[in-house]
Amino acid sequence: METKQDIRKKIFAARKACTDQQVEAWSREITQRVIALPAFKRAERMMAYADYNHEVVTRYLIEEAWKAGKEVAVPKVHGKDMIFYRLLDFNQLKPGYYGIPEPECGEAVDWEDALMIMPGVAFDRENHRVGYGGGFYDRFLEKHPDIQRIAVAFSFQMMSEVPVEPTDIFPQIIVTENDIICRREEI
Repeated sequence: METKQDIRKKIFAARKACTDQQVEAWSREITQRVIALPAFKRAERMMAYADYNHEVVTRYLIEEAWKAGKEVAVPKVHGKDMIFYRLLDFNQLKPGYYGIPEPECGEAVDWEDALMIMPGVAFDRENHRVGYGGGFYDRFLEKHPDIQRIAVAFSFQMMSEVPVEPTDIFPQIIVTENDIICRREEI
């Protein structure tokens, strides 16, 4: 099995090779798949990352959540932790940790009853996830175990197997432009 470091290098190169048009088209397809899920329809609140560097574009999901009357929050890194802030407008976002868009200001929220849209570098069909290496989502989700988790990824981010560590917290569903992989039926 490849190491997490090797997987990250491979997937980052694949993301870099994608055109902006591919990223946009695939992200819109992923958005349509996510908003059709019962978990999205039921959720009154959504926590989502602000995309960066050819990740799945979350702007479309956030806009759909707002249209459906949902509250939305995005993370900001504080030391080794993430704090989510209510997002009312994309103008709140400014380059933060490693250049990733973060809310410059706003109201911090501590939601337990929310749907989280998770990023990741690579996934497998057992819903295992390789993140970016900072452990931010694992630490956050360890403190908030009841939050429902959907990861969004491009199909090329799916691998036959990825390394797993005891501290890893996995998404319950992974949505790509071609597939929906469920870990738990009830979500």
